[in-house]
Amino acid sequence: MSNASNVINVRSLIDDRPINRFQWLVVFFGFCIIAADGFDVAIMGFIAPELKRLWHVTNPQLAPVLSAALAGLTLGALFAGPLADYLGRKVVLVLSVFFFGFWTLVTATSTDITHLVIFRFLTGLGLGAAMPNVGTLVSEFAPERRRSFLVTVVFCGFTVGAAGGGFLSAWMIPHFGWQSVLIFGGVLPIAVSIALLLFLPESVRFLVVRNAPAARIAKIVQRLAPDLSMKDASFTMGNADAAPKGNSIRTVLSRQYRFGSFMLWLGYFMALFVVYLMGSWMPTLVKESGYTLADAAFIAAFFQFGGPAGSLFMGWCMDRANPHKVLAITYGLGAVLLFGFTSVAHELPLLCALTFAVGFCFNGANTGMNALSAGFYPTAARATGSSWMHGVGRIGAVLSAFAGGQMLAWGWTFSQVFAALAVPAGIIVLSLLLKNLASKGLPVQPVSAAASKAMHH
Repeated sequence: MSNASNVINVRSLIDDRPINRFQWLVVFFGFCIIAADGFDVAIMGFIAPELKRLWHVTNPQLAPVLSAALAGLTLGALFAGPLADYLGRKVVLVLSVFFFGFWTLVTATSTDITHLVIFRFLTGLGLGAAMPNVGTLVSEFAPERRRSFLVTVVFCGFTVGAAGGGFLSAWMIPHFGWQSVLIFGGVLPIAVSIALLLFLPESVRFLVVRNAPAARIAKIVQRLAPDLSMKDASFTMGNADAAPKGNSIRTVLSRQYRFGSFMLWLGYFMALFVVYLMGSWMPTLVKESGYTLADAAFIAAFFQFGGPAGSLFMGWCMDRANPHKVLAITYGLGAVLLFGFTSVAHELPLLCALTFAVGFCFNGANTGMNALSAGFYPTAARATGSSWMHGVGRIGAVLSAFAGGQMLAWGWTFSQVFAALAVPAGIIVLSLLLKNLASKGLPVQPVSAAASKAMHH
């Protein structure tokens, strides 16, 4: 029989204490997963030029290869969230990271386009399952006052992985062939998955909500608070983390969360549509505006460089002010900046600065959306809510490739394409403001005094 006086509220324990080394370990593992994810998502872009040279394939023939992973990402995200809310965050993360590593290795054996399409689709299933569940796990180990910042720190790993993959590919392909990049991109996540299996803890909030054995919860809580006695301890999340009755999917679609979920999906759909269209077509649009190929690549790089800086700034601001308004203002500023391309299109220094600023706004705010979704749902449905936002958002990423191609077919200029993107950017702002209004009707989850004060400024 447990001692009623030794009841530990896990939420309060995490929120009221400084972040310790154990929590930083979770953040580190999350960063490693996202970095491996970023490397593997971008990997085909690195080897595509070599495949065109060796296999004599055209861009239209390569298009299904590049989009196959995105299709897998969509399905992986949609299915992995409910699984993580049922089986746990750790088991889904370990399996998904191993899965995309394994199929990346298999992709190295491809001998034709058909093989590449099939293997990249299967790789995408694992990639799509991993990313949103990382945000879920990290958010559940983070104190409320630092949640947004820590989640955005972790998602900066995507840019690190993608950029690092570019540098490695530039060296590996001439020396060891295109298969070597895929082999490295497969071995790396498999090694990470083994480390996760051995050292990554399960979400303690998830274990409490699922009524796991007290002894299992106590082992994790002891690492969060070594000074506390675990003798006869029982664990609770308080009344604030209660979810509507039913499974995680019913919670996400329940009357309480339905409108907010739809607004998240709409906002993230448009956000990925904008970012992927800019990222995919910017080099081509810049080059067709009269710049050299080297200049086009240089300008496009500034768009990516703005992402990590914007992500960290978003996380810092979201922990200190209303996160919906922070993101809405940032996307709105990004929409205004898009019109600036009409006046600086032929000034290289100004174009680089403007491209960085647009990347700061859109890439940074997109990362902030992960923190927003993680904070919106209760523990019992958090993985499903975050994963479904990712899954719907990926549809926007897929459609952006076709939309960009159609705009070029119509003969739109660099400035016209980017000005048109202000429309979906405006829809993102509207969806966030509407979600903010709807969220005011939800029960407020108690947080530490400092966090509560910061969130209501």
